[in-house]
Amino acid sequence: MKSLLALDLGLGSELERALRRCVETREAFCVLDQRVSPQRRQEELNALGATAVLGVNGRERTTNGRMVEDDVGLVMLTSGSSGVPKAAELTWEALEASAVITQKSLRGKRPTVWYPVLPANHIGGLAVLLRAIFDDATLLWGDESDIDGATRHGATHIALVRTQLARHDVTGFEKVLLGGARPPSALGENIVATWGMTETGSGIVYDGRALEGVEVVSIAGELAVRTPTLFRSYRSMARPRVLGPDGRDDWFPTGDAGDVVHGQVSVKGRVGYVINTGGEKLWPDDLEVLIASIPGVRDVAVTSVDDEEWGQRVIALVVSAATGLEGPIGSVAVERIGPWAKPKEIRYVTSIPRTANGKIRRGELASLL
Repeated sequence: MKSLLALDLGLGSELERALRRCVETREAFCVLDQRVSPQRRQEELNALGATAVLGVNGRERTTNGRMVEDDVGLVMLTSGSSGVPKAAELTWEALEASAVITQKSLRGKRPTVWYPVLPANHIGGLAVLLRAIFDDATLLWGDESDIDGATRHGATHIALVRTQLARHDVTGFEKVLLGGARPPSALGENIVATWGMTETGSGIVYDGRALEGVEVVSIAGELAVRTPTLFRSYRSMARPRVLGPDGRDDWFPTGDAGDVVHGQVSVKGRVGYVINTGGEKLWPDDLEVLIASIPGVRDVAVTSVDDEEWGQRVIALVVSAATGLEGPIGSVAVERIGPWAKPKEIRYVTSIPRTANGKIRRGELASLL
């Protein structure tokens, strides 16, 4: 057993140096979110179980930390989009495998130069840094808001969430990894839509294809994976396992519904959030992508309430300066999915609750109804 160091450092070269020291000494680490309130920070520290904190003013011990197993390299909180975040433990072997596999997939004619802009307390942001520490990537540090100008300084690769993609010109990058929320329906040629999670050590499916060494199957409609990048366990419980088509029980059930046809992975959404309306299944993600494409819609979330006639009544929560979008929303739902997908009600709201990496906090949507 060994200690767990919480890195309380902002995104930048100082954090990179601290990560390199942890890798060299094999000291398990976690990264704190510097944007949260002091109360939330303490809650996250407790959930992570860090035994010490390293900040700009030095290192100090915590009062209620918990040791980790010797092979653990990282403890990270899951996004919490479907409930209370859990602390996942990833081994050094899994972290290195993720860096090597992704670099091999993305490496072009010249070395990759990453421009880090995503928070390192989420796996998508931390994975960028670890590609330089475990493999041959280079990090180009700069203003996190200057995404448009990063390529002029030599950046070739970047990882973003959907909101950043919508706000910036990324045509100059060789590759743009897009993670977090469901991607838009139309993407540029240099955009790579990724699927993965904290438990899988970052994205393991690029543009619908599993990376080298990664296996994805659909078991009773739920995607399950087996990958060298997979996490070891949660702090509070063992890693869930499910029996796969090969008769082995080492597959991880992801909680995402989807299909795998001829190696092409299709993700429908979280299993627990499918809407059963009039005897038909509707995945909120599918309808949200369509509504988001309507001019004037700034953001959208699809949810439901119990209904005696329909079982569940579809409701679209829309952020828009305009009103009167019922017609276009109803039309696109019927034409692209079916009549059951047409929202029975549209409510205009000021914002949609999302995680830092762009995922809708579906557990909080009820408060908007």
